[in-house]
Amino acid sequence: MSDAKPPSPVKRLWGGRFTDETDALVQAFNASIAVDQALAFDDIEGSIAHATMLQETGILKTEEAEAIINGLITIREEIASGAFAWRIELEDVHMNIEQALIERIGPVGGKLHTARSRNDQVATDFRLWLRRESQELSALLTRFRQVLVEMAEQHLGVIMPGYTHLQVAQPVLFAHHLLAYYEMFSRDQERLQDSLKRLNVSPLGAGALAGVTFPIDRHRTSALLGFDRPADNSLDAVSDRDFALEFLSLASIAMLHLSRLSEELILWSSQEFGFITLPDAYTTGSSIMPQKKNPDVCELVRGKTGRVYGQLLALLTVMKGLPLTYHKDLQEDKEGVMDAALTLKVSLRLYADLLPKITVHAERTYQAAGRAHSNATDLADYLTKKGLPFREAHEAVGKLVAVAIKEGKELQELELATLRQVSPLFDRYVYEALSLEQVVNARNSYGGTAPTQVRQQLQRAKEALAP
Repeated sequence: MSDAKPPSPVKRLWGGRFTDETDALVQAFNASIAVDQALAFDDIEGSIAHATMLQETGILKTEEAEAIINGLITIREEIASGAFAWRIELEDVHMNIEQALIERIGPVGGKLHTARSRNDQVATDFRLWLRRESQELSALLTRFRQVLVEMAEQHLGVIMPGYTHLQVAQPVLFAHHLLAYYEMFSRDQERLQDSLKRLNVSPLGAGALAGVTFPIDRHRTSALLGFDRPADNSLDAVSDRDFALEFLSLASIAMLHLSRLSEELILWSSQEFGFITLPDAYTTGSSIMPQKKNPDVCELVRGKTGRVYGQLLALLTVMKGLPLTYHKDLQEDKEGVMDAALTLKVSLRLYADLLPKITVHAERTYQAAGRAHSNATDLADYLTKKGLPFREAHEAVGKLVAVAIKEGKELQELELATLRQVSPLFDRYVYEALSLEQVVNARNSYGGTAPTQVRQQLQRAKEALAP
């Protein structure tokens, strides 16, 4: 038989003024332990800092603080090993840990909550958790940006069609297209890093809402926990969830960028485009059609983007009608953020692994880039450089496009005599300006698709990513 003692009967840590037992359905509805146990290590970290400060300020005796801290370390080890028993009747992570502490070290464990409320405690835990998640996401964004740069460098010579309105517009380098996503995810990482300035503020010591009556040192707990400073206003400290809303907002934008990339990968891998082949390990088949190869990962990333948007809208709706300060509505703040963080992390990991395994069909992209008279602007520019106003050049080339369509030809296939019927400014050198390579090379303005410019973009990206 086991020597382990069963958990002692639960005494509600807030139940002094209550005579009736909590209704079972209310207890289940009220509990958040299924979600907030993810904050367990953060809760213990915050409690150790709080106990340390209470001892340093003389509010706790040294032996009391040591017993509390050692007890918390033991509980942390139990949680890490999976041996800790979470109890729904204790509502949340904070009361589960506090009750476990009291059971292990006796009544002195109840002194941990001196000069602290669950309101400032949960706000502190949530910020600690989100700070760690943000740092992990930042590392994933760095890796993903590196993948985009490496892939762009490997495919520097590949020409593909650039689109507006999903119609072939002008040829661009495939590398240039990839580096556009590099820019998007660079902004995502900048937003994430910038958000840390507002996230990394300590609510601990704000109490329930108005501060506490003990001579605590909030700057000390802030420093112990790695925060930049303590929150300046106790009312705001316990009720602020701007940091969670900001995270959901930037996560939504990052997922938007992943969704746009997903859509392009789905289109490019279709038989109609045929620009790329997705790796087998990131696709699935059909239960009825043996020939199918479905881009399920890309479709799921695209679909889960709406899930993250929903978490943002949900928390905005929770917050919009709350007067100061804490309300139980705020129990709904964590699950959506945790789900969004996990969704974004998994999506970034998947794409960082998937993209290098894609096969790019350069001949197909080159062929597609030369269709639909994608060099028409260059033909107009040719006339403009010879002195014809651009609007007149535009009209002249429009007429030539109509001729080419009627004859089933591309612009470079039209005879010089046909070109000169529209404008005598055309000469035999015009055909040099119409090759795909020259059309791409000609766009040598800063940030353009010319190889010279794309190499400069690559160099700037490498410098930005350098350790």
